[in-house]
Amino acid sequence: MTSADSPRIVIVPGLRDHVADHWQTLYADRLDKVRIVPPLERDELSLAARVAALDEALHETDEPVVLVAHSAGCLIAVHWAQTATRPVRAALLAAPPDFEVPLADGYPTLPELRAHGWAPVPRRRLPFPTTVAASRNDPLARFRRVAGMAETWGSRLVDLGEVGHLNPASGYGPWPEVDDLVEDLLHRSATVGGSELVRS
Repeated sequence: MTSADSPRIVIVPGLRDHVADHWQTLYADRLDKVRIVPPLERDELSLAARVAALDEALHETDEPVVLVAHSAGCLIAVHWAQTATRPVRAALLAAPPDFEVPLADGYPTLPELRAHGWAPVPRRRLPFPTTVAASRNDPLARFRRVAGMAETWGSRLVDLGEVGHLNPASGYGPWPEVDDLVEDLLHRSATVGGSELVRS
């Protein structure tokens, strides 16, 4: 695939601010055709505001797009897809959190998440090919719950093993596997495949 034919990668971060050593930041730095959905300066917990920010970023380009989302960014992408009119080729959803069960101290509470629109999580098949990359020891989601989300979204499920929340606190940092996962999505983007489990 030539650079002219390659899609634009749109990075969808979670609830974090810009983190220089996060794998999404490092991945974006290596790409020629990339856009990062910027952090919110107000209403930081508002799902609607984050979906609107993603929608705005997508409508600023006419090129084919692949979403690369992490953590709450996965849920932003899934909620966006429920009413989206702008097509995307595919999406990589890495370490989606489970916002329907209580989280550890320091994270938003269930009442806060519900009040800001994060729950319930949509359980409809997504209209484009997706890969869910899931951790076996993610502190923000049990693997079995993420596997259930992947099944209802019609996603390919990739078992990453024990990688924590796939963030700098868990040692990521660079995540070289993202290149292969995005390339696989591009090959599968002609049709939406069924759910399957792949161990990395």
